[in-house]
Amino acid sequence: MSNLTLAREGETDIVATRRFKASPEALYRAHTDPELVRQWVLGPPGWSMTVCVNEAWPGGRIHYEWQHEDGQRFGITGEMLEIESGTRIVHSERMELDDGTAEYRVETRFEADGEDALLTLRMIFADEATRETMIETGMEHGMEASYARVDPLLTSPGGQ
Repeated sequence: MSNLTLAREGETDIVATRRFKASPEALYRAHTDPELVRQWVLGPPGWSMTVCVNEAWPGGRIHYEWQHEDGQRFGITGEMLEIESGTRIVHSERMELDDGTAEYRVETRFEADGEDALLTLRMIFADEATRETMIETGMEHGMEASYARVDPLLTSPGGQ
């Protein structure tokens, strides 16, 4: 059962929300510290992250590459556009797909929700067709598989 909620909004957006057993600041750190990113941004079983560049400042680069145990590979590149330390990240992403390249903008917010943190991630695509192509990849399964690794990571010694 997924703790991730994924919804279409308007013609071009996907909005994902999820609660975590962590502070917003710790969750933000999990999204910006390359050593932490490497431990949880893995998607479904069988994938490993082979490249992890996450420069958490405006103009900084993002470059992630993954390899599956069966030899499949894919990657994402992008640029950090706006950073509000502990609360908000805005960045661009480019993902190579079988039928072309998807380019989009991502805004991630980290907010207190009682003793937990609420993550709200908005992906903004150029058009509805690109958004639907991304949804058809089954992205919510990879996102939830990755996010499920965050709570234990942040509640372990040194994670908070």
